[in-house]
Amino acid sequence: MKEQRQVPIHTEYIQIDQLLKLEGIIETGGQIKTFIDDKALTLNGQIVTEKRKKCRVGDVITCEGIDVDFVVTKEEA
Repeated sequence: MKEQRQVPIHTEYIQIDQLLKLEGIIETGGQIKTFIDDKALTLNGQIVTEKRKKCRVGDVITCEGIDVDFVVTKEEA
């Protein structure tokens, strides 16, 4: 079973490329293209086809080959 890591945000949403940069999975926004081309990235079980897909509180992001699922949460004030 994969570990789940919470990613707290203080805005309404975070773009998936920004989330992956924040978590150190990619270094630049352009690197997400490989995940998309390989269909290796899902948001709530659906394959991601947009590099700037909006992720909101409660969403679960899975990257094939990474042992962690990312769960978007609301940042505490």
